[in-house]
Amino acid sequence: MANLVVHFEIHASEPERLIDFYSKLFGWKFAKFGEIDYWSIDTGEGAVAQGTTPGLGINGGLVKRMGPKPPVGAEVNGCNIVIGVEGIDALFARGLELGATEALPLDDMQGIGRLGYLLDPDNNVFGMISPELSDGTNVMMPMSPS
Repeated sequence: MANLVVHFEIHASEPERLIDFYSKLFGWKFAKFGEIDYWSIDTGEGAVAQGTTPGLGINGGLVKRMGPKPPVGAEVNGCNIVIGVEGIDALFARGLELGATEALPLDDMQGIGRLGYLLDPDNNVFGMISPELSDGTNVMMPMSPS
């Protein structure tokens, strides 16, 4: 078995606030897991799920934070996630409307895609990436021979 990342977790001072944020931004579905302060996250079609073959994405969990949320501008303390999206400019703007703050503005990265980072309403950093650059070039499309 390869050493693939198969799950992620988001820590939340106010779980319902982040459930609302990520549901509205990405359409993720959350389900309370037992009696503990933990919610499973279904990120949608193509994600690895219990008992299925690996897909193109992973599901995760949201857990009640056990300490204070990080202050704005704090260094990353742990891992962050990057979500592959379509329509990145509109989705990035929607994240700001829903209460996120900009951590790193959207930028074209040749050979990689269009990438930007937000802080969610609990100051967790996360990124969004799209293979389509601002000029419409898709960096994932094979180059035609010259």
